[in-house]
Amino acid sequence: MAILKKFNFVGGRVLKTGIAVFITALICDLLGWPPMFAVITAIVTIEPTAADSIRKAYVRFPASAIGAAFSVVFNFAFGDSPLTYMLVAVATIIACHRLHLQDGALVAVLTGVAMISTVHDHYLSSFFIRLGTTLTGLTVSTLVNLLVIRPDYSKSIKAKIQQLIVETGDLIEGRGTEITRHQPLHRETRAEFQKILKDMEGIETLCKYQKKEWKLHQFDRKDMRNIHYEFKKLTILRQVHYHVGNLVSLPSMHLPKEKAQVVEAMVKSIKSAFHHPDFVMDESHDAIVKELLELLRHEVDEREAYSHRFSEETVIYYELVSVHDLLEELNHIHKFEIRHQKLLEKSLDIS
Repeated sequence: MAILKKFNFVGGRVLKTGIAVFITALICDLLGWPPMFAVITAIVTIEPTAADSIRKAYVRFPASAIGAAFSVVFNFAFGDSPLTYMLVAVATIIACHRLHLQDGALVAVLTGVAMISTVHDHYLSSFFIRLGTTLTGLTVSTLVNLLVIRPDYSKSIKAKIQQLIVETGDLIEGRGTEITRHQPLHRETRAEFQKILKDMEGIETLCKYQKKEWKLHQFDRKDMRNIHYEFKKLTILRQVHYHVGNLVSLPSMHLPKEKAQVVEAMVKSIKSAFHHPDFVMDESHDAIVKELLELLRHEVDEREAYSHRFSEETVIYYELVSVHDLLEELNHIHKFEIRHQKLLEKSLDIS
């Protein structure tokens, strides 16, 4: 395994696919069955989690039976012809859709189409052999996914969230600089904002995968708590980017020099807190927040006199104060987690 880590292209899923294909082909060879259909099934059945492999196996087997049945029927009626390939593919897709077997449609179509050139006179025996090879591929790939290289996404989740936090601080400072210097939204800033949103969705997917693995494998309670802690941070980051999105959507405007200085100091301080491993906000940060709150109150009072609509200035102050509140929440849950870890270590030492 240490050797494999030197090659980035040999990941756990690639290795499991190779093992599943080898075992599947070996079993088919011992039984005298053509391995092609079983191997195809084994390749497409390797899922990110063992839970998904088991769940989809229940769908893929009946779907494959449908594809094989259509292949036998249309081959008997029209022989090995272009019309047969079209009818098998279309009929299989429609049947899988109507029977809510969409997760197995790909395997079913591949099985049905690949069978056409191999079915000759022994239609019934060909049908059951194809079912046998499909079942072999499904079973082997599911067992490999369940027993070989148990998926653990915790390290990846933690590293990605930490990177996301740093990038969020950079993004806020970059957008704040554009605002204070009366610049329009740069293409790079918008691209970075979209990238971070996409990365968050990817991390949420990894969290879902990890929770599914907990249903099938026994995990350490500490590991589970760490994932829950990371997910809390991710949830807060989602809220942060809601406010950042509002800043990104603001048009170009002119801020007076004194106000621009407060905003610039605030975004730099926010960036510093996001870059700090403990989300620490020093006394200078608190002083900047007080100045920003004064600007916000003054702006709101002025606007109330003649309009209920928030000005762009009001939006800037409000969004930055909201990001500050979420930073305080990140700092709070981090401190709580540190205290819990210390108590846990003490209890383990005593026992």
